[in-house]
Parts: sequence; C-alpha cells; structure tokens
Amino acid sequence: MLFDFNVDRKNHQIKVKRSFNAPVDLVWAAWTEADILDQWWAPKPWVAKTKSMDFREGGHWLYAMLSPENEVHWTRVDYIKINPQKFFSSYDGFCDEEGNLNKSLPGNKWENNFRASGQETMVDIVLSFDTLDDLEKIIAMGFKEGFTAGLENLDQYITSQFYLRKQNRPHHKARVSTYLNFPGNTEEAFHFYKSVFKSDFINGIQRFGDIPTEPDQAPIAEAVKKMVLHIELPIIGGHILMGTDAPKEFGMTVKYGNNMHINLEPESREEAKRLFDELSTGGNIEMPIQDMFWGAYYGSFTDKYGINWMINYQN
Repeated sequence: MLFDFNVDRKNHQIKVKRSFNAPVDLVWAAWTEADILDQWWAPKPWVAKTKSMDFREGGHWLYAMLSPENEVHWTRVDYIKINPQKFFSSYDGFCDEEGNLNKSLPGNKWENNFRASGQETMVDIVLSFDTLDDLEKIIAMGFKEGFTAGLENLDQYITSQFYLRKQNRPHHKARVSTYLNFPGNTEEAFHFYKSVFKSDFINGIQRFGDIPTEPDQAPIAEAVKKMVLHIELPIIGGHILMGTDAPKEFGMTVKYGNNMHINLEPESREEAKRLFDELSTGGNIEMPIQDMFWGAYYGSFTDKYGINWMINYQN
C-alpha cells in the first residue's frame, strides 16, 4: 500500500497520498458514511462515535473521539464542495458536544481526491492551515500517528469484508437466515446450538485471524484473531443460523436489541429493494439500502413492530 505523508511548511499544508485495495465507489463509501467511519476513523484503542451526519454541500458531521478512560474530544466537519466518488472538501474544527467551534484550537481545510489506479483506489489529501503555528500544533498533537493508525483500521475492515465476499455465497439462490451478534462468545454459543440441532457448521469456523493481510498493515490484536468472523449452522426446515463476534477493538458494541436480525438474501437486486422499502415502512432505518464496499447491496432497519431485519444481495 502506498502511503506518502509530507509536511509543506512553506504553504502551511500537510499532503497525504494513500492507496486502498478496493474500487473507488467502495472507498468513497468508507469515507462518507457514518456507520463505516465509526469503525475505522479513530486510532485504537480510541473509538469514533457519530452524533449526526449530513453528507451534502452545506451539511456537517459531528462526532466524538472516545478513549478507554472516557476522555472525549468533539470535532465538527463542515462540507464545502462534493463531486460524488471524485472529490470532497470540508472545514474541520474542534468543538463542543453541540457543534460550537472552539476557536482557540486550530482548524483546517481538507481537500480529498479519489481516483482509480489499476485495481486500487488512490486518495490524495491536502490539509491547509491558516498559519504555520496551527500546522505545528496539529503535528505536535500526534496527527500523523493517529491518522496512520486510522487508515490501517480501514485496510483491515476492507480486507475482512472482501474475504467474506469470496468465501460465502457463490450463487444467488434466495435464502433466509437469522444473524446473531455476540460480544466475543460466538463459538461457545454455536457449539451449544450445534449440540441441540445435531448439525454441523457450513465451511467451518472463519476467524479474524484467517484474514489475509498485507505486509505493511498493522497486525490484528491476538485476542481479536481468535474471534469468530463468520459461522453458519443449519438448524431445522432449511433455516440457517449465522453469527459473528463484534470486537470492541473495531468500535462495535453488542447489547440486547441489536444482537439479532432476520437476514434476507433475495435472488435479485430489484427484489432486495422491494423488500427493504416495504418492510421498513413506518420503521427505523439503520442503514439505507445501498452498494457497500464489501460488494453487497445491503441495508438494515427495525420495522414498525420492533423486529430487526437485514437485506443482503451479494453483487
């Protein structure tokens, strides 16, 4: 992976070039959708938490960086210009929880260009500061180290999702499954279900440690390597239980109410859209149905009766 980080003190700028092993539309989504940003933007062990996001010209993203000790830093990103899947610019500044900017701390303008480079996507980033002093303060606050770690998080997330794409669903035959999220004990739970239903896992147990990594990627934590990335178990009547661990290291939190979904995998994109639109009527949409960077046309929601659903058409 290319990573070029340069400080241009003469022009009060930081210039970054970074490549990603994914097509442009998928990388663009990872930079512009709150649910995905929350999973990679913060350097570990910090996590990013979006309060609100309105990705449009004139809109803004308000998010917090949270430490394991509950230290909180708020940032507001105001979007200036957007050219979908090619470019967006914004002004970033530290703020309070309501989005009021703290003018005693340095702010800066971001210009992000996205372009295809063979099988990869290149992102060219320019951060511009009003003064050299503002630039030096950001560098002293550890910007390079934190941003580098965040980009490595994104590499791991992309890799894991493409691994799943290649391992599962070689055809588009429709099926229904129940998808379960666990805080780290998926394997224990599924061995229990296996003993009850007297069936066996489809394709074994896939772990986070099975994900192929690039030599320049940050290593996955040992505790996370042992966790379950994906598992499938037939129960009765052709029904499938699927499950995954949700590592806190990836900014995920499992709680009652978000730990189980009915997962529908229709045969066509059109049927996926119809099911999503009709089932979500009057409910609460968590993720609008859209092309995701792991190769699926995907959306999730809670219907008007409080039932969680995922619609997942693998392109």
